[in-house]
Amino acid sequence: MELDWHSAVLTRATIVDKNYKNTQNVRRFLVEQCGESFRFDRDFMAWIKNDTQKTLGDVVEEWRRRQ
Repeated sequence: MELDWHSAVLTRATIVDKNYKNTQNVRRFLVEQCGESFRFDRDFMAWIKNDTQKTLGDVVEEWRRRQ
């Protein structure tokens, strides 16, 4: 079943699949996990969608590593 990135309850265990979308729901989750300074940029969005299996927890850790 395809995840609705606009309204699903997201957790660090949520798998980033081929249907991933940078939605306001995802942004809210990442701001909660990473802090108010969280921002998407092109390089980071490309990393998220690079076809390597990952979870939202991996996304949080990668954003923190880049800071």
